[in-house]
Amino acid sequence: MKRLFIILLSFSSFSAVAQRLSPADRAALDKLQDSLRAISYDVINGKEQSVREERNDYFIPQLVNALKTSYSYYYPFDSLKTVAKIYPQDSTFRIFTWPLENDNSTFRHFGVIQMNTKDGALKLFPLFDNSDFSKNMDTITNNRGWIGCLYYAMIQKRYFNAEYYTLFGWDANSQTSQKKVIEMLTFKNGEPVFGGPFFSFAEDTVPKPARNRFFIEYKREAVAAMNYDAEMDMIIFDHLISETNEPLKKYTYIPDLDYEGFKWQAGRWVHVEKVFHDALQLGKYPIGQPADKKRTDYVKPKMDFEIQEEEAAKAAEAAKKGKKKKKD
Repeated sequence: MKRLFIILLSFSSFSAVAQRLSPADRAALDKLQDSLRAISYDVINGKEQSVREERNDYFIPQLVNALKTSYSYYYPFDSLKTVAKIYPQDSTFRIFTWPLENDNSTFRHFGVIQMNTKDGALKLFPLFDNSDFSKNMDTITNNRGWIGCLYYAMIQKRYFNAEYYTLFGWDANSQTSQKKVIEMLTFKNGEPVFGGPFFSFAEDTVPKPARNRFFIEYKREAVAAMNYDAEMDMIIFDHLISETNEPLKKYTYIPDLDYEGFKWQAGRWVHVEKVFHDALQLGKYPIGQPADKKRTDYVKPKMDFEIQEEEAAKAAEAAKKGKKKKKD
């Protein structure tokens, strides 16, 4: 997990390439970003759904207009705090996603994939949230049938000279439950494909069919982790149980301090029923404290790498104070 969200900071490694942006284009993008920031604030904070929708309808073409700037891929848009931006390790594209809340506390999601083109010209794929119209979420879709969510991380794997991008998403879902999802993004003939039979349960005690994407759904007030652990080279997530012993009611699910996972094997994520076989100390998380409760502020949401930086700074400060106290 420590390395996972470093991808979100990949603009620091773009410094040399970002020089392709002319000073004039950078200045123009600075102004456009200021405008986008103000609009996106209203998308999240508008008091009425009609206002949020109106501002969102205005935000989308303005964002596309900004992306039309030559080599805009190398502009970070880091002031757009309400828009999540993720990058693969090979920097061949990036994905923007953001939520729009309905008055009934459900959400629609919007997004776009921007490709990193050699000549700096714009190539993008808008993402159309089809989740409200999809009875079956275990499907393979294109960008027009996207199962909407807010993407918070991505990892890249290679198998037989093909690239596989695993996306981690979060959906506030409803008044009673929230969801997390992992799904594979691949490209076929240059077009994005979401989902595929990449999640295998063949090694389970009771084997089950492969899934095209994997969800966990749990109580709205609960905090559940689903992240990639780089040291273990595994996806690790909370094992969930119904706190009221009603397994059909997903809004009653909470973590039980046990963990499941997926390991990358022969081009698939193979399910691991139990990751840790030793008891964990209460309150300890093997992959870092989940970020959901830090994410409730849509105006200034925090990604895991930001939380990790804050925790590292606090630890360094504590160590510094400890040394000083010891000297005294």
